[in-house]
Amino acid sequence: MLNALNASHPEWLFSDNLVAYPQAVADMETRVAEIAAGTAREAIWLLEHPPLYTAGTSARAEDLTDPDRFPVYASKRGGQYTYHGPGQRVGYIMLDLNRRGRDVRAFVAQVEDWVIATLDQFNVKGERRAGRVGVWVVRPELPPNADGSPREDKIAAIGLRVRRWVSFHGLSINVEPDLSHFDGIVPCGIRDHGVTSLVDLGLPVTMADVDAALKTTFAQVFNH
Repeated sequence: MLNALNASHPEWLFSDNLVAYPQAVADMETRVAEIAAGTAREAIWLLEHPPLYTAGTSARAEDLTDPDRFPVYASKRGGQYTYHGPGQRVGYIMLDLNRRGRDVRAFVAQVEDWVIATLDQFNVKGERRAGRVGVWVVRPELPPNADGSPREDKIAAIGLRVRRWVSFHGLSINVEPDLSHFDGIVPCGIRDHGVTSLVDLGLPVTMADVDAALKTTFAQVFNH
């Protein structure tokens, strides 16, 4: 069993090369089982995938508008269709909710808070929206929607699963992906809003910058 000192903070894992989605899921499954058994520390795994689409447990077939564009993988995480690819920081979150409180709704809110706090490190105001999963930014510099409301674009997606009170899957933040790759799906089933990235917002942010911000803000959100 792990000693209390080593178990007090998650292990941060980084993959420099693109990680195939099936391999990532297999590695997560292994680590989650070990965490549940008490033989491995909690972990945060930061990586990038090659271009692909994933279908969450609520995905609708009509939201996959270009099924031949990239590989499509069924995922057991919550949510609908999402895109992963180079330039997008994916964070797989493997935390023991037995130690952190068995409240899935509160945990999802913490993950949202973590993303919002991370974006705040770059002076980007990320916001929640009722009925829309993920984190959004208002785009006052762009033409408004047809109804006159301000344009809002999605900058981060969240899709989680919990097994034996250990979380896995996680979040994705658009740093500098090819935003046209989102065109093959209706991201998260939402047709009337777009997607953006930190670089699209005019910020020269690197993946290393985002990783540093994620580490800093994790402690603020999860360890207080």
